[in-house]
Amino acid sequence: MNQHYGDNIHLHGGTNNTGKVVHHHPPAADPPQLAAALLALAVQLRELQAALAPLNAQVVAESLAVIEAPAPPAQERRRALLAVAGIAATVGAVGAPVAEAVQRVLALLG
Repeated sequence: MNQHYGDNIHLHGGTNNTGKVVHHHPPAADPPQLAAALLALAVQLRELQAALAPLNAQVVAESLAVIEAPAPPAQERRRALLAVAGIAATVGAVGAPVAEAVQRVLALLG
């Protein structure tokens, strides 16, 4: 069994080869329009959270942590958005603005 861990570097010719170049790039930031929509959603979620039952408020808090993260994995962000949209739909008119804000964010995410 052949196992390999770490970088695999092959040098073909040359002299004084003394290292490698490694480029580390930070995760891409959200576009300004998406960042603004996420901020507006977070504000609305905090307002809604005060009116929720404890279990739903906990789900909103956990989802907010993902929604507000600098660059969460796309699947985690979508899952968090769908969770808060579901909660917003169950609380009637008070949740309607949150449901609409989630739809705007999802549309921007594509």
